[in-house]
Amino acid sequence: MNAVMSSLLLFSVLFPQKGWFTPNEPINIHVKPAGEVSLLLADFGGRSIDSKGSVVVTSEKTVDIKSLFPDIVTPGTYLLYAVPKDKPNKDFVGTPLVISVRSDTRTGAQPGVMVVKVSPLCYATMTTDKGPMMMAFYYDVAPHTVENFLSLAEARFYDGLNFNRIVKDFIIQGGDPRGDGTGGPGYTVEAEFNERPHVAGVVSMSRQTDPNEAGGAMPRSDFANSAGSQFFICLDYKKTQQLDRRYTAFAKVMNGMDTIKAIAAVPIADEHDGTPKEPPKIVKVEIRPVTATENPYPLMIEQIHPSTIAPGTISP
Repeated sequence: MNAVMSSLLLFSVLFPQKGWFTPNEPINIHVKPAGEVSLLLADFGGRSIDSKGSVVVTSEKTVDIKSLFPDIVTPGTYLLYAVPKDKPNKDFVGTPLVISVRSDTRTGAQPGVMVVKVSPLCYATMTTDKGPMMMAFYYDVAPHTVENFLSLAEARFYDGLNFNRIVKDFIIQGGDPRGDGTGGPGYTVEAEFNERPHVAGVVSMSRQTDPNEAGGAMPRSDFANSAGSQFFICLDYKKTQQLDRRYTAFAKVMNGMDTIKAIAAVPIADEHDGTPKEPPKIVKVEIRPVTATENPYPLMIEQIHPSTIAPGTISP
């Protein structure tokens, strides 16, 4: 387990034996309850997963989640909670775990599970000189992009950088260490284009534009896979709808739209490229573990799946 995961789980109840598991290994989670808890598993949309056997844990022990919840062998993104006895699901204790059961998506690859990644469920707070904002992440449809952003943020990559591009009613863009739209972390991440619409508040990855896109073609791989650290936040879906399935949406601002509007309203030096006269600054980005009292995910999931979460089901 790395230092970041250890620090995020410091006051938790669920402790994965390690961060990565092979398909044939048990998914061992060490449970340290302060009293009786029930282990509950849900998919990322909030639907509960049936268990095989008792999910009640009364004392410290290691549990194989794969044996307890056999359906977890199906590739997908799951959330594991510890809920105290006689408490509703929303009053879970500690930090839930994201269990990402991954298949090999390469052409001609062997079907089935390739690897399992386990990590704490987190959100981000971004403090800017125009105010704060809170982001929740699309762990289910953009896992690699989420991991990249979390890693950079934990290393304080974004602290002190600017929003270097602002286009009225379209986007605000930041995350460039050069500050001119050409910089990045020195590597690129593969695109994870998905079905999440680029509505106001959605955070998506900037990338190079393929000249062929002007005619309506999808970006070629060199352009699609050119994202690194730069991201943008959407302002108006009337203008940003064209970005759907062409850019990697990986998060949503759940609190702080006033901050976004304040950044978008700064004077612009060059309307052609969106360069602001005085670029708004990212003071810091902090990654925080989800708890029952600090949890932006129920609202995000409700926005994504407004008609699929029935009352009483588990929701993140």
